[in-house]
Amino acid sequence: MAAQGAALQSHNNELVKCIEDLREKREEVQKQIRDEEGEKAKLQQDLQVLTKRLAHINDGLARKMATRTEYDKVIQETEGAYHKILESSQTLLTVLKRESVSIQKKRQTSS
Repeated sequence: MAAQGAALQSHNNELVKCIEDLREKREEVQKQIRDEEGEKAKLQQDLQVLTKRLAHINDGLARKMATRTEYDKVIQETEGAYHKILESSQTLLTVLKRESVSIQKKRQTSS
């Protein structure tokens, strides 16, 4: 009977040790869960900050692109007007030279 009691005690001790090992492993997993949940929360916060920043940058880019488009339009209109002025200047110069020559010919013929 003493042998059975010793065997039972040995099994009991082994069972208690296995339960303690399982609890230690559970605590290790619980610590990993806490750590990863903390990391997850930090990443979510970072993501929220980055999302707001991205939206702000996108808004700024949209405004700047609209401004650039306005500049492009004004530049194109100004270049077109400048080209017309150059053409008009060239025409005026040609007419002026022709009239000058005509006046000189009239002058020479009258002299």
